[in-house]
Amino acid sequence: MRIFKKLLMLASIMIGISVSCYSSESFSSLHKLRLPRVIAKDTARVNTLTRQGFSYLTSKMSFGEVKACIDSALSICDRNNIEVPSLLRLLMAEYYFYTGDFSRASEEANEALIQSSYLKEHQVNAKVLGFLGSYYARTGFYKESLEYFDKCIELSLKHRLKGIIPKVYGGRAGVLNTVRDTSGYQQQLRMMIDAAYEEKDTASAIRGNYLLGTSLCGPRSTCKYRDFRKADSILRISYSLSLIKKDSGIISSSLANTGWNFYLEKMYDSALYYYNKSLVYNLASKNYGASANALGNIGTIYRDLGRHDVSVKYYMKGLEHARKINDYYDLRWIYEDMSMMYLGMKDTSRAFDTYVLFKRFNDSLMIQERSKGLSDAVLRYETETRNKEVELLSLRLKNNRLLNYGFAVFTFMIITIGILLFSGSKLKEKRRISEMNRKISEITQANLRQQMNPHFIFNTLNSIQFYMYQHDKLATNNYLTKFSNLMRKILDNSQHTSVTLSDELSALRLYLELENLRFKDKFDYEINIGPNIDPLLYKIPTMLIQPYVENSICHGLIPLERKGKVKIDLKLEKDYLLCVIEDNGIGRDAARERKLKRGDNHNSLGTQITASRLDLVNALYGTSLKTIYTDLKNNSGESEGTRVEIHIPIMT
Repeated sequence: MRIFKKLLMLASIMIGISVSCYSSESFSSLHKLRLPRVIAKDTARVNTLTRQGFSYLTSKMSFGEVKACIDSALSICDRNNIEVPSLLRLLMAEYYFYTGDFSRASEEANEALIQSSYLKEHQVNAKVLGFLGSYYARTGFYKESLEYFDKCIELSLKHRLKGIIPKVYGGRAGVLNTVRDTSGYQQQLRMMIDAAYEEKDTASAIRGNYLLGTSLCGPRSTCKYRDFRKADSILRISYSLSLIKKDSGIISSSLANTGWNFYLEKMYDSALYYYNKSLVYNLASKNYGASANALGNIGTIYRDLGRHDVSVKYYMKGLEHARKINDYYDLRWIYEDMSMMYLGMKDTSRAFDTYVLFKRFNDSLMIQERSKGLSDAVLRYETETRNKEVELLSLRLKNNRLLNYGFAVFTFMIITIGILLFSGSKLKEKRRISEMNRKISEITQANLRQQMNPHFIFNTLNSIQFYMYQHDKLATNNYLTKFSNLMRKILDNSQHTSVTLSDELSALRLYLELENLRFKDKFDYEINIGPNIDPLLYKIPTMLIQPYVENSICHGLIPLERKGKVKIDLKLEKDYLLCVIEDNGIGRDAARERKLKRGDNHNSLGTQITASRLDLVNALYGTSLKTIYTDLKNNSGESEGTRVEIHIPIMT
């Protein structure tokens, strides 16, 4: 079936090749021959239906009405032999995009791009470029997305087009926010606001100010980009503009985020004022998600003020509103805050009950996020596959543009045979890559089991039991939290072939903290990251560093009579990341002698598994990842520890 579709596609392409061989004058003459048959009122009707379709799409998201407008317009074009306008193709692309048919959305958008460019319809051309920027952002191709957004801005500036640039800056901001470039995200929002003021685009100005103010507030955790005064000023601008536009959603959100901004400064009276004010709009519009969030935050404010009876009332109201729409996010954090409140009140029974509910909704939320991540991954795979097919066909077309109708059939047969041969080799290649991925997954799981081995869990639980017997609740809670966080990190990371350096180091730090607690400060540790390394940008194979650190601790530092130290340094070399793990332990020779004296025949599988993973990564990506061991010795030839150098391929 796929081969049949490709043959049909190639047939249409070959016809396009033959048509392209005619001169532009010939094309113009053919175009003029059709004009007498174009009825002016039908063309106007097509344009009217197209505008109606856009209004249904942007204001009401009424996909049934949009489809009806598209079908009617296409019927008129077909009946009167009118060429489908580029603006109608853009409407079709947006309709398919919002309804999830990304393949057809891409096809119509590219058709609209070619057509509007040829006819010099600059306004439509810019809108299509902006749409393709959004399309590639949604499908996970962020570099391509930014390139299309840049082309859209360039074209809009060149021809002084209005109503496009502010929205494009908003699209660029969304991409940078997705890749966690907070500084770039805020810069694009400022440019969006400036462009909106220049074009008197109030809607974009409202949205830009709201997003920028929210970003400067900071999330529920601390944020290095937080600026209380700027956030307050910008959110007030967003609030004032939204009052003019009577946008109740932005009004309530601006008020709520202003309240959050004051809460982070511990200005509780002002925070309560703005949250209660936002509730008026939320309750009037029955926006249960926003009202649940506001009620929960009011409960937390009263909790911090020590008024627990009032806090519970607001928490329960917030939970009631969140349940109406199955808002797992608000259900999760409200139960978490309630658990912390009961823990502070030393009501351990209620603290435990609410913590269990927090865990349940937290797990449900994680399942939702993973499902969305899987859907996005499938979408990116399908889009990438289609793009590669388009690139391949385009490459073939470049070598056949001088052919005419006389060679069309012959060329079609040659290309068909080539595609069949290519499909066979491609299938073999896919099977090879699939087999490698399966092996990597198996080894990753084995590595996970090796790291979270029963000895480690047993020793950890013994330490937790020790703290409990000592009635040291703080230490017990601290140990349990770190242990559960480590297990969750490792389980999350094990789902992926590669993870960001930030996630890998986060799990490594948790492991080091636990081992340090378990062995009662037997060693110190230090992690250094080079200034030119972005931990959020670079990726490495998951759970790659930890087995080497574990060897340093267990075989090098623990047998020491003095306090030991392990240091992990990460540097960016020309074409790889260099990870250096260095300890001042007893050294590999002494460790082997110690093992022989104890009669220990156990072979550590951690580094063996890691070595196998490195071989597979090298085979899969064509890299030269390797590991170098060095025994450190002083001038007298005595062991001073071990250094391990890991060459990790650069992955982004």
